Amino acid sequence: MAAAAECDVVMAATEPELLDDQEAKREAETFKEQGNAYYAKKDYNEAYNYYTKAIDMCPKNASYYGNRAATLMMLGRFREALGDAQQSVRLDDSFVRGHLREGKCHLSLGNAMAACRSFQRALELDHKNAQAQQEFKNANAVMEYEKIAETDFEKRDFRKVVFCMDRALEFAPACHRFKILKAECLAMLGRYPEAQSVASDILRMDSTNADALYVRGLCLYYEDCIEKAVQFFVQALRMAPDHEKACIACRNAKALKAKKEDGNKAFKEGNYKLAYELYTEALGIDPNNIKTNAKLYCNRGTVNSKLRKLDDAIEDCTNAVKLDDTYIKAYLRRAQCYMDTEQYEEAVRDYEKVYQTEKTKDRHSGASAEVQKEEEKKFKEVGEAFTILSDPKKKTRYDSGQDLDEEGMNMGDFDPNNIFKAFFGGPGGFSFEASGPGNFFFQFG
Repeated sequence: MAAAAECDVVMAATEPELLDDQEAKREAETFKEQGNAYYAKKDYNEAYNYYTKAIDMCPKNASYYGNRAATLMMLGRFREALGDAQQSVRLDDSFVRGHLREGKCHLSLGNAMAACRSFQRALELDHKNAQAQQEFKNANAVMEYEKIAETDFEKRDFRKVVFCMDRALEFAPACHRFKILKAECLAMLGRYPEAQSVASDILRMDSTNADALYVRGLCLYYEDCIEKAVQFFVQALRMAPDHEKACIACRNAKALKAKKEDGNKAFKEGNYKLAYELYTEALGIDPNNIKTNAKLYCNRGTVNSKLRKLDDAIEDCTNAVKLDDTYIKAYLRRAQCYMDTEQYEEAVRDYEKVYQTEKTKDRHSGASAEVQKEEEKKFKEVGEAFTILSDPKKKTRYDSGQDLDEEGMNMGDFDPNNIFKAFFGGPGGFSFEASGPGNFFFQFG
């Protein structure tokens, strides 16, 4: 009797469980069908919700995980999708679409080797599967782009690296590693806004990404915003204390800032020899920092001009404009040195370059009286050089060291509007009027 009672109890307990299991499967299938409907309408958020409900009802069904993985992929959530795809093939290793989705997630995240393994497994199960064949080729292409980029980075062929990363990102759009490498190379090429944009996009998704913090700092560093750059390098090192590139860049940035400031201090104190030594030491810290080095060369050129080493000053200013051909201060400094060494044609060329740049910018329209006075002074220097060059007699006398002021050489000897036309091919938006003997001021149209 006891045995019979025990058997009844077991049967009574088992039957409802079986019924509940069947009911759960039916309900899960309903949720899946609803998810499919939303997926077809491209409402991926709702599709995700219904696939999740299906999984909650039947957590051992591989296809439900596969469907949710597909939905997460459409939402760009590849890391979460990878987890679902991997779970689907753990539950059913013969699930071809599960292996395809796992491979696609690996590839999108930049792990091409793992992607190849997944696509190979899909081909083992279905050797004629066209999608698996194509994706396998794509994964191999990404590995090849990575290999080429690594070699070219060592060669400092940054344009080629950017090209390779752009091609790789077509197949791996969610790969932060590829994006960071591209951004770093863009920074090395001086394309700072593009590099900053890439790094900022990553930081919006992951504010603790040390590589992205490093690239942000690198852009600021190369744009001569050294203090801000150090802040980003320090933050990157907080996230990843062993980040070698951030460590080196931080050290260089601090050293450059200190040497430049010490050089400026020595210059202001009139210790030109020490200033020269400090600027020279600063120039040896990082040859890649073009903007800062251009300023250092110009600063050292100023020191050399104070020391009356005018040829050295000209060479320093030339190095400055080679690094930054928009650096007006270096052109003006060099032009003055050319004037002081009686190289008038070269001086006029530099002043012409300055005024072509200024005309393009039109930056002095509506300028203050102080700025206009400075511009007047600069143009008078051009006028002096032009007067000498245009008068062989005066040029000969000047070259021989005679004082041309004795001959009455002043700004009345030339028409600045004519010189402006000679320089710029037309009156442009500027005109000049006399405000007294030898004095002119700007008017802007």
